[in-house]
Amino acid sequence: MVKTFTKRFLLVLLASLMLWGCKIPLPWVKKIDMTRSTPEGLYQQGVEYYQDKSYKRAAEIFQRVKEEYPLSQLALMAELGIGDAYFSAKEYTEAELAYSEFVNLHPTNENLPYAMYQLGMCHFNQIDTIDRDQAEAFKALKEFERLMARFPDSKFSFLAEKTIRDCRKLLGEQEFYVGEFYFNIKQYQAALRRFEKVAREYANVGLDYKVRYYIAETKRLIADEEAKKKAEEMKAKTATK
Repeated sequence: MVKTFTKRFLLVLLASLMLWGCKIPLPWVKKIDMTRSTPEGLYQQGVEYYQDKSYKRAAEIFQRVKEEYPLSQLALMAELGIGDAYFSAKEYTEAELAYSEFVNLHPTNENLPYAMYQLGMCHFNQIDTIDRDQAEAFKALKEFERLMARFPDSKFSFLAEKTIRDCRKLLGEQEFYVGEFYFNIKQYQAALRRFEKVAREYANVGLDYKVRYYIAETKRLIADEEAKKKAEEMKAKTATK
């Protein structure tokens, strides 16, 4: 019965989450004409708050559905509603907790790919600039890879595939940024390690040409330094004779 109910949710009403111009259907949104004293009526109230962009209030109502009617089939949909309400409010830490709970508690639910995708997006939307720590990009990458490994044919895996490339590019750019910093202060060995890591782990994301150039240039400068050092050592030995 839960499966049939969920499918009806997917078919009736779409709510918009903009992602690269794509609209992603929220699997829990459906208009239900019931009195407010029923779980259906309370749930509908949460949907209406969400559609009015009163996301905090929507999350509170969905939490009530979950707590007051735990045996209702709507309680499961309310769990996703909580995550999406926080996500739409850009409160990604709270959204992450909600999606993680759904993933852990409902490992066979048909909406699991959606929850896993949203979990990755919570991290993706918190990615900082390349001169800062890229832990969120790494976490997003791992969540999307986990989704694709488990549900390779899901439409959410298709969306995740592009985002994985974006994550890998950001991680590669951060490594290159650090390498370039070392290069500019003439710490060439440290720079080379970073550039070679980019070439090894982040190929085909748009960095290949400049990475090859910097690897070649860094190796040339290291060779020049070593040659100069040897020449100075020879000169010193000659002077002591």
